[in-house]
Amino acid sequence: MLIPARMSAAEEQRWVTLMLDKLAAQESRRVLGDTELTERAERLSAQYFEGRARPASVRWVTNQNTRWGSCTPAEGSIRLSHRLQGMPEYVVDYVLCHELAHLLVPGHGADFWRLLESYPRTERARGYLEGVVAAGRLPHVPGARGE
Repeated sequence: MLIPARMSAAEEQRWVTLMLDKLAAQESRRVLGDTELTERAERLSAQYFEGRARPASVRWVTNQNTRWGSCTPAEGSIRLSHRLQGMPEYVVDYVLCHELAHLLVPGHGADFWRLLESYPRTERARGYLEGVVAAGRLPHVPGARGE
């Protein structure tokens, strides 16, 4: 994103927040229910993992505030943080692919990352999530977002 050099840090932050909100609204028109989330995971598995990643359950949870998702390979369960709701579809798809990959390769070794490379927007989605985390660490700016 290009930002004019004349903008103050507070104006820049407001602009970035506004643009991220607009992007998220455009790309994620509605929140998927658990059934739709499971169907999406199955489609992603078919598309990127030859259908080999078969989750027993996929659902949203509200108790994950430090992780975007988690997987229990022994149970075949995938849980996504509710904080992903409303984010762009490619970001949710990346987190789903990440957790699906764990059904095939536990841990985060080289084999895991090679497998995840099949999802073409991995780097973009990781950058988006890193930006969300970084924005959460910024100091509160009075007057931002209509306050």
